[in-house]
Amino acid sequence: MTLQEIAQSINIDCENTKEISGLSTLLDSTQTEVTFLENKKYLNDLQNTKAAAVLINQEFASKVPEGTIALICEEPYLNLAKLSKLFAPEVIELEGEKPVIGGFTKVMPNVYIGKGSIIGSDCTIMSGAYIGDNVKIGNNTIIHPNVVVYRDCNIGNDCIIHAGTVIGSDGFGFANTKEGKYIKIYQNGNVEIGNDVEIGANTAIDRAAFKSTVISDGVRIDNLVHIAHNCKIGPGCILTGQVGLSGSTTLNHYVIMGGQSATAGHLEIAPFTTIAARGGVTKNITEPKQSWAGFPLMKHKQWLRLQGKIAKLLK
Repeated sequence: MTLQEIAQSINIDCENTKEISGLSTLLDSTQTEVTFLENKKYLNDLQNTKAAAVLINQEFASKVPEGTIALICEEPYLNLAKLSKLFAPEVIELEGEKPVIGGFTKVMPNVYIGKGSIIGSDCTIMSGAYIGDNVKIGNNTIIHPNVVVYRDCNIGNDCIIHAGTVIGSDGFGFANTKEGKYIKIYQNGNVEIGNDVEIGANTAIDRAAFKSTVISDGVRIDNLVHIAHNCKIGPGCILTGQVGLSGSTTLNHYVIMGGQSATAGHLEIAPFTTIAARGGVTKNITEPKQSWAGFPLMKHKQWLRLQGKIAKLLK
């Protein structure tokens, strides 16, 4: 679509007819993408954007860098939600290339594999699995029964995905109108899973709103874990049962999170960090190789002393 057509769809005047390929964040946008600025804390990112255009309110329009067109509106985030529908792919492709399945791969009955998908060699795809359109799965990977891999997601070599897991479901993204109505932000990214990853049963990994949710090589994920959209899980991380990661959380390499621990969104955890069971991370952790516990979060040794003092009070 042209920028003019896109702007007209949300009642903004723009005469530029540049071809637009999609939507993205301020820093990730290319010269053929549209982005947005809703919160002033991202003004520094605005200065460095390469986007073709930015949805922005009048207050910050003067700060849009040269080469980027300001699409001035009262509610940039809401307008982004409306535009996201224009770029959403079809839920299912009715036409396209037949799937390609590598040598010695075993596909059991009642498996669906979508158009344009590629399955490597020596894989096992068990009954009830759904592999959507344009999915790529590497060699020697095992997909257990009733696993769902949504369209456009990629899984590497030597992976094991246990029963009931869903990869690529929509991230939880909504903008609300002044009247309170929720407008869906279509999740047009995907999930990228590296090599040698094992994912437990009934886990949900959401696709990104833009670009990719990333699970790096060597990650181990337990049952009933939820990873929200645009998270990045570094190499060798371990997430145990019922861990929940809010959107755009970044775990650096070899982070360990105990059962029912969780993070707030848009934060980063340093390498080799351990979060004890039920720990709640609400701020960035910048110091590597430390153990944390509790809510509010504190150093694990401090939390143990606190529990000891509470126990003495009870006596």
